[in-house]
Amino acid sequence: WMGRCEVTWEEYDQWSQSLEKKRREAGEANPADNLADAVTRPTPPYTDMTFGMGSEGYPAICMTQLAAKKYCEWLSAKTGKFYRLPTEAEWEYACRAGSTSPYWFGDDAAELGEYEWYGENSPDSYQKVGLKKANPWGLHDIAGNVAEWTLDGHAPYGASEDDEVLRDPLHPPTSLYPRVARGGSWQDDAELLRSAARTPSHPDWKMQDPQLPQSKWYHTDAPFLGFRIVRPVKEPSTEEAQKYRLP
Repeated sequence: WMGRCEVTWEEYDQWSQSLEKKRREAGEANPADNLADAVTRPTPPYTDMTFGMGSEGYPAICMTQLAAKKYCEWLSAKTGKFYRLPTEAEWEYACRAGSTSPYWFGDDAAELGEYEWYGENSPDSYQKVGLKKANPWGLHDIAGNVAEWTLDGHAPYGASEDDEVLRDPLHPPTSLYPRVARGGSWQDDAELLRSAARTPSHPDWKMQDPQLPQSKWYHTDAPFLGFRIVRPVKEPSTEEAQKYRLP
């Protein structure tokens, strides 16, 4: 399963700001809370990470891939169900929803505004999730609004070294940069909202961060970047789950 919408601030801040932990400090703890509380949380941001664009109903932004993965780890501990980021291949499969055209709805970029938020119809900020039409598999904002983290490091696109088509491919990151975001965002041209378009992460996404060393939790210069989550229909074994616990 994949989330119908991008993860919102209300969902993300339950973990990142310890909101759920604070609410139950005076009450009786759920047995799962000990596991959830053991997951490392981000240090406080040095500035408002919404950048004045709104929080209620809006997608969470500016997190590193590590932060997005830790949110999934916390949610897994909290619920007892396994959640993670999608692989790049899973993301494109879900975005296309059976289509083979440049966009999931067809070939004509002039129709993009009917389905997605991008530079032409949302030039100044992101928008609340779920306002545009979903793709055929029920996913809103799968392109546009905010670009979405995947699990993969950035590698050549396609087959393996021996030219065999890979099944369920995953390219674990081998360096901090570049890693892969998909879908394009509210500030991008139509080209970056194609189902096959890829956005590699870059050190410039931390340019304004005044901390030394720079935070491992925030991409202060990436107000275009968020994520959505997936949950396997069949719960993976501990060994299988470890495949997706990437650095």
